[in-house]
This record gives sequence, C-alpha cells and structure tokens, in this order.
Amino acid sequence: MAQNDYDLFLVGGGPGGYTAAIRAAQLGMKTGLIERDRLGGVCLNWGCIPTKALLKSAELVQSLKRANEHGITFDNLQVDFGQIIKRSRGVADRVAKGVEFLMKKNSISWFHGTGRLLGGGRVELSGGNRETVSARHIVIATGARARSIPGVTIDRKRVITSMEAMTLERRPASMIIIGAGAIGIEFAYFYNALGTQVTVVEMLPTILPVEDRELTKELERSLKKQGIEILTDTRVEKVTPSANTVSVTVVSQGTTKELDAELVLVAVGVQGNVEGFGLETAGVVVERDRIKVDTHYRTSAAGVYAIGDVIGPPWLAHVAAAEGIHCVESIAEKNPEPIDYLSIPGCTYCKPQIASVGLTEEKALERGHELKIGRFPFRPLGKAVAVGESEGQVKLIFDAKYGELLGAHILGGDATEMIAELVVAKRLETTGKDLYHAVHAHPTLSEAVMEAAAAAYGEAINI
Repeated sequence: MAQNDYDLFLVGGGPGGYTAAIRAAQLGMKTGLIERDRLGGVCLNWGCIPTKALLKSAELVQSLKRANEHGITFDNLQVDFGQIIKRSRGVADRVAKGVEFLMKKNSISWFHGTGRLLGGGRVELSGGNRETVSARHIVIATGARARSIPGVTIDRKRVITSMEAMTLERRPASMIIIGAGAIGIEFAYFYNALGTQVTVVEMLPTILPVEDRELTKELERSLKKQGIEILTDTRVEKVTPSANTVSVTVVSQGTTKELDAELVLVAVGVQGNVEGFGLETAGVVVERDRIKVDTHYRTSAAGVYAIGDVIGPPWLAHVAAAEGIHCVESIAEKNPEPIDYLSIPGCTYCKPQIASVGLTEEKALERGHELKIGRFPFRPLGKAVAVGESEGQVKLIFDAKYGELLGAHILGGDATEMIAELVVAKRLETTGKDLYHAVHAHPTLSEAVMEAAAAAYGEAINI
C-alpha cells in the first residue's frame, strides 16, 4: 500500500477536473488526479469535441450539395460514413493527448482507474495497482452519464445513447431521437445531413426548451425544411426493440401512434455519477443524483469539494472548468468572485447554430423587467448574403429603465462564435447604447449585434 501526500487530489479528469488540477499546480499545490476513462472525460472523448468533428463533416456535405450556387459543379459526390467516424475519433485522441501533455508540463501525477473516498482525506485508487493516497483537499469531478425515462431500456444496440451514436459502424436508414435538447438536435442535424430519415420526439411544446421561444420556433422551421420530422408536445410511452427495428409508442394530444425506425437515440438529459466513489463513507450529501455544494463548491464533508456535471445543471464543459478554477482559488484563499450563472453562454451546433446568454424574453418578463428588445435578421447584411449565411437573427433584450443587457440570443451560421462578444458585454453590464456605438467592422456577421442593439432604440440603419 503506497502512501502519497497531496495538497489537492481530484477524482475525475474531465474539463472540470483537469482544469482544476492545472490551476492548482499553477498555485504551487502538489496535485494528483485519477480518471477511469481517458483524460478529458466525456467532453473531449465522447461529447463536445468528437461531436463537433462530426457536425463539421455534416456541414461540409451540405455545403457541397449547394456548391453550384458558387459556380462549382462536380459529379458523383460520395460520403464515407466510416471515414467520418474515424476522423472524429482521431480528433478526440489528439485533444486527449494534449491534456496528457498538460499534466506532464504542470508536474501533475495522474492515475488511470477509479478513486474511492475512504474518509479522513484518503482516496483508494483501483486500476493498474491498488493503492491509497492522502490529500488535504479532495475534489469530486466525476461528471454525468445519459439517463433514460420510464418505459425505455437502453440496450446500446437498438436503443442507444450519444456515445454509441458517434461510433456506429454504418449510417442507419432511419432514427428516432427522444429528446430535443442540444444533444438530440445536434445528432438530428448530423444524421439527417448524411441521409438518415430522422424523427425527433419532444415531450415539451418546443425544441431546445431552455432557449428563447421566438428563435427556437424559427430553428424548428429550418430543421423541418431540411427534412427532419419534429414532434413536440409528444410523450413516449414505451420503446420495443426487435431484431431489425425499434417501435416507439407515443401519445400526442390524446392520440396514440406507433413510430418505427432502425435505431432509437435516447437524449433526454444526464444524471450525476455519484455511485461507487465512497461518497457516503466520506459523509458527502447527495440529493437527486447530485452532490450538494455551497457557492465555493464545498460539500458537507470537510476538505471535500465537488464541481461540474456531478453537482447539477448547467451541464456544460465550460461551466465545469470555471467551477474548477473558482474552487481551487477558493482553497488557495484567493477570494474569487462567485460565478455569475446568468452570464454563462449556451450553444447548440446544428445548422443554423443557436447560442445565447442571460435571460430569455419570457424569463425577463417573469422577473418583472420592462423591456426594450432589438432584433436584426442576417438577411440584410452584405457579409451574410456574400457567404450564404443569411438565415436567422440576433435578438437582444435590454432593461428599459437602465439600458442594461439582460439577454442575448443568436440564430445563425456562426452564432456560437458571435455569442462571446455578448457574454463579455453582459458581464461588464454594457448598455444597448454602448453596444451600438461600438463600431463593428464591415462587412461582418457581427454587424447584426450592433444593428440589433440600435433596433431596440429605433435607430437601426439597414432595416
């Protein structure tokens, strides 16, 4: 039984865990980490990164099909599904190796295996060799996994999760996706673009329920135009797999019907990985598959902290990383500011993309704000027309009394890149007039931000 003393030890090496480890090392702490999959966790290996590689391939296929609009013609376009999957896995491998390099660069000890809390600042490591380490501070960053719903059993063959969806050996002819959140919509876009007949089933009245309804309605129209069948206000009763197909029983407005497809992808959300890590032994309180923490990510057990997906929503890699940095800086008594969860961007990488920060129009009204709302479509912008990205709009929500930016919502080709300007603007409590008096380069898609801010005050020029 080897005994190693650490200032900080992390259980989980995803975006939250490895980011916290690096920050701890920068602050002079002797740091260790254990990860049971690969460094980078779900995000780098099975989520954010490889899915974006897949989505880029789908986007390229769509662009090639429209190449004649740019005066480019060719014959016999072929899509090698296996190569698309292989490239995605290669991208994930490359990024994961980059994290391994960062561990070595920052002199962080890392282990492959599972960590189990024993209490008293000790962690039992199981993997290649079983040993126990001790640490003054322990951070739980074990992430989350796909969850299901009553009546649906995930067999990972006919009824799959996002993990299987990104490593299929061949493209299915048809797919039913249960859940219209970011994961469901991204995979719907990907498989539809490659030729799969896709049906999305969502229990709530709208796709992407956390986003602004005006923009999600516009996105839904676009996705339907692309050939995706979308059934909202529809509840799944049961899923019955057979040898070659899957039957899904759904109920909509009191009517029951059967849907059939080659595969069913369950994308109804995630649940925290709280089992098997000795949390009960260490005295860590868990509520509804989430570890309970305070504003500095301290759990109920002295010296034990938790960050990322395992503490609940928002289940986003950049949130986990920010929480990791805050947690470590708090341990180091750097007095970091609490994270402003209303200034966290959310991004969905379908086509057109949708990105947002802050309050939706509905939420702002619920909170009693009097609003000024500015909208500007991409269609009038010269750059949007030139590059063929004229679908969508920028919608900005301001407090009418003070002019402060309350929320920003973008539907468009580069929405997930454009949102960063508005994240900074919101964090700095920027007003609408500040935004539209900031001269934006021409021609750019970002001019839509300036014009939307001006539109809120009746001063937009190009519409």
